[in-house]
Amino acid sequence: MNNHPFDQALVLTPTDAPGVYQGNTSVAYWNMVGPFGGITAAIALKAVLQHPALLGQPIALTVNFAGAIVAGAFTVSAIPRRTNRSTQHWVIELTQLDQAGLAEVMLTGTAVTAARRSTWSSDEISMPAVPRPEGLPEEKPMTGVEWIHRYDMRFVQGAFPTEWNGQGDASQSQLWMRDAPARCLDFCALAAMADIFFPRVYLRRALRVPAGTVALTVYFHADAAQLAESGSGYLLGQARAQAFRNGFFDQSSQLWNEAGQLLATTNQIVYYKE
Repeated sequence: MNNHPFDQALVLTPTDAPGVYQGNTSVAYWNMVGPFGGITAAIALKAVLQHPALLGQPIALTVNFAGAIVAGAFTVSAIPRRTNRSTQHWVIELTQLDQAGLAEVMLTGTAVTAARRSTWSSDEISMPAVPRPEGLPEEKPMTGVEWIHRYDMRFVQGAFPTEWNGQGDASQSQLWMRDAPARCLDFCALAAMADIFFPRVYLRRALRVPAGTVALTVYFHADAAQLAESGSGYLLGQARAQAFRNGFFDQSSQLWNEAGQLLATTNQIVYYKE
């Protein structure tokens, strides 16, 4: 087994039921009241990738955070509901036992995998021109949570507010990121880093208000070969909100490798309180 903390957090043990696995939460990726959402999304994807009936590679993953996952054991299932000639459609569920010993749904999700083929390709969005990561300081944007120590983060703009004065005026962040310690990129790591951005409402309002992701979708534009070419280098992430309204806001993000290849785009809906 790989000794990297990310790989340890993704260990899933098969059960007698096809596509059903047992796992345990990792203290290395703990957030304020549960696991970092990115690691949970990566676990959901790992259940798909570990299934013996897998067709192709991921092109889309959606996870819905139904409840706060508690420390300890969980069960995750990934079931291929339909397999076509070039695409495969998955239903994912993560459960934990409640105090009465009953299975409680903590996450639902879907994924699509596909057998990619070479076609005409073009990116409509280009990586912004920003300073190289080596010339930027490493920052830990939040205190009191463990998962941020698993990443090397170097902000170009839109770092965590230093003053909570209600005077924020923009929601965009740009930062270089990679696993710490460095680790070669794969689909699970990319899915996790898609959720590395702190809630946009913190930046837009410069107020620390309760907030949490409700649903996260990742679209994978790169195939496994392109991820392998990225190696253990940095990714440039860009995230911004588009609307804050009635207790929920959206958040869209893009992730490029150092060569400027767009690897993934993401969207999520996040709740917030006054």
